[in-house]
Amino acid sequence: MAQVPQTFDAPAVRTWCGLALRALGRAREEIDAINVYPVADGDTGTNLYLTVESAVAAVEAVFAAHEPDSEAGKAGSPGPTLADAARAMAHGALIGARGNSGTILAQLLRGMAQVFAADGEAAHTDGRGLCLALRRAADSARQAVAHPVEGTVLSVASAAAEAATGTEGGDCGTVARAAYEGACAALAATPGQLAVLERAGVVDAGGRGLVAVLAALVETLTGQPPGEPVFSPGAARAPGAALAAGALPTVPHARTGREDGAPASCVPSASGPAFEVTYLLDAEDAAVARLRERLDALGDSLVVVGGDGLWNVHVHVDDAGAAVEAGVEAGRPHRIRITHFGADDAHTTGAAAPRERAQRAVVAVVPGEGLAELYTEAGAIAVLARPGEPPASGELMEAVRRAHAREVVLLPNDGELRHTAAAAAEQAREEGVRVALIPTRSAVQGIAALAVHEPGRRFDEDVVAMTSAAGATRCAEIIVAERQSWTTAGICQAGDVLGLVDGDVAVIGQDVTATAEAVLDRMLAAGGELVTLVLDDEVPDSVADRLQARVREAYLAVDTVVYRGGRQGALLLIGVE
Repeated sequence: MAQVPQTFDAPAVRTWCGLALRALGRAREEIDAINVYPVADGDTGTNLYLTVESAVAAVEAVFAAHEPDSEAGKAGSPGPTLADAARAMAHGALIGARGNSGTILAQLLRGMAQVFAADGEAAHTDGRGLCLALRRAADSARQAVAHPVEGTVLSVASAAAEAATGTEGGDCGTVARAAYEGACAALAATPGQLAVLERAGVVDAGGRGLVAVLAALVETLTGQPPGEPVFSPGAARAPGAALAAGALPTVPHARTGREDGAPASCVPSASGPAFEVTYLLDAEDAAVARLRERLDALGDSLVVVGGDGLWNVHVHVDDAGAAVEAGVEAGRPHRIRITHFGADDAHTTGAAAPRERAQRAVVAVVPGEGLAELYTEAGAIAVLARPGEPPASGELMEAVRRAHAREVVLLPNDGELRHTAAAAAEQAREEGVRVALIPTRSAVQGIAALAVHEPGRRFDEDVVAMTSAAGATRCAEIIVAERQSWTTAGICQAGDVLGLVDGDVAVIGQDVTATAEAVLDRMLAAGGELVTLVLDDEVPDSVADRLQARVREAYLAVDTVVYRGGRQGALLLIGVE
């Protein structure tokens, strides 16, 4: 048995985050399926997973900074403190929080971190400290929600804190187990508190996720998991029913959330706001107080979490522009996400027959909206990677699930995303999906792979053909240097135009067109039959016109195709096959 920590320390935070991510990964599909409140959009489990995944990344970064070969390690640092790890956990969850439940979970973790990171409070590492942390978490999360509703994750968090307080000086493991059991009991009662849950025959999805997180806490502090949730038919319909030995109420069809087999997302619901708007916000406390009032008047499901100048804002509104404008007035909003509740999701009424599983699908990461549209038209499931915001493995896994296919070809289209894509592929295989990962380094290689994709042939043959086409495509990109630096082509200055071929700087220039021409000449010197050009929205058509003319004049047997990629980061992507 692994050594069990007697106090809550930095390694315990690390272990807890890792186990929580694993637990949410296992429960994610179930949680998505029972998601009917506040909007039946079937993504609560995914949002919780992505939120914790961001927390894990932040905590791992803190520990990496104290490795023996790091600056801190070389200076003799014994490793991160509890305060270091707790703050990293809270910050990672805050910047990665997704959806209503993810945002609330981020505030729960922030509340706990405020206790663990308190200066000069050694007692906060013991059972009493864990009690205080759970209480602070529940209180701060409730305060972050504009209009708290009972029967939600807030009720489950409050019950966990209350149960922990009743342990009367127990150690960390005792406190964690009491909190978990209190949360389970509260979760069982949620259908009796919220009519929409009772009608659907499910427990609250956010509360179900918190139970998974608390189960991971028990395992961290006792060395033993509290046991997998036990199927308990009808328990979700029996408000206040006693929960036997860690049994967790579900419904007869755990994957659909309804006894008749219809997806929970098809449960009739009243019409509501058309958009979900979320963003990170750099702002002062006083400005955030005014922002809350304005957003509360615009819509519902308002949750604003954070502090110390950084906030995560979540609201459902009809006027998405007004919600963003309110953020601009309060400070500097960034990582803005606007999701439309379309006709086939949250506000749809009536049931739909379960969708048949497709035989094969392609899931691809793309850097711009234009490319996303191109890939979608070619039959792929596109995952948008915004500049500076690469998708996490959870997003890729969600796209694989959305594809609903027996076989999936995964195109990361970025060398930096290969490990992320591999993690998603491994998880998909555990769920019974046959996955092939083609290590494409650029969207132009993905285009080449899609061009030869034939769903009707054998999977292995299709993967080989796609891999061969991608591998035969050299890729380049034209970007603007952000700072002075050494490159393989010499020293560049901020503002220089750089031509990268297969990831290495090959040309340094001052003009986009001239630099692109020089890159094309280098690539076509080794031969080629087709040039693919993908332009950012900021690049005028004249650039593509000049490059096409250059190819026609100098390379008679080479064809050229041009696409608009949207806001893709690089000014120009070039592929040569």
